[in-house]
Amino acid sequence: MIPVHEWLLFTGAALLMVLTPGPNMIYLISRSICQGRLAGITSLVGVVAGFLVHMTAAAVGLTALFMAVPLGYDLLKWAGAAYLLWMAWQAVKPGARSPFEARELTPDSPVKLMMMGFLTSLLNPKVAMFYLSILPQFISPEHGSLMVQSLTLGLTQITVSFTVNLLIAVFAAGLSAWFVRYPLWLMVQRYVMGFVLAGLALRLVQEQRKLA
Repeated sequence: MIPVHEWLLFTGAALLMVLTPGPNMIYLISRSICQGRLAGITSLVGVVAGFLVHMTAAAVGLTALFMAVPLGYDLLKWAGAAYLLWMAWQAVKPGARSPFEARELTPDSPVKLMMMGFLTSLLNPKVAMFYLSILPQFISPEHGSLMVQSLTLGLTQITVSFTVNLLIAVFAAGLSAWFVRYPLWLMVQRYVMGFVLAGLALRLVQEQRKLA
């Protein structure tokens, strides 16, 4: 069983990642603004399906990797920290854009909306790096089956992401209009996100290997 404090920390990391601008957020916001809330929610179904593929692949692959190559933990730890620092820089670098500056999209059918959401999620490097580099930091043989832990944490990430993205899809138009009226908050959001991501990266680097 994963300790409650570790689970809460992972939940916070999952919340941080879903709030960080990426392909999924940009697509859902743009789709909701251009085609309406229902289109955004339909696209979200496809995004969640992509999460399930990432979760299953990570659960099977990480279990096999850690059993065969203990060094894999350290390699993933450093890769995850480097990626978080890169995302932090993307948030604060000069000229960075907010995901609430939506792209124009032509209307699509429900099937195409779900398929595009699925492909956006499946090919999203942010999601892949989260499952391959951050999720492993919260797994330990001391807490039971590696597979069960991976699935538990994966379902937690999916629940957090679904909830946040659902709210984004429903309120995208209003949020976008609000940020247009108060552009200063776009900069504040970017810098806060950048510093938090950098802090999480430092925590991963300092984390002791649990799979010795």
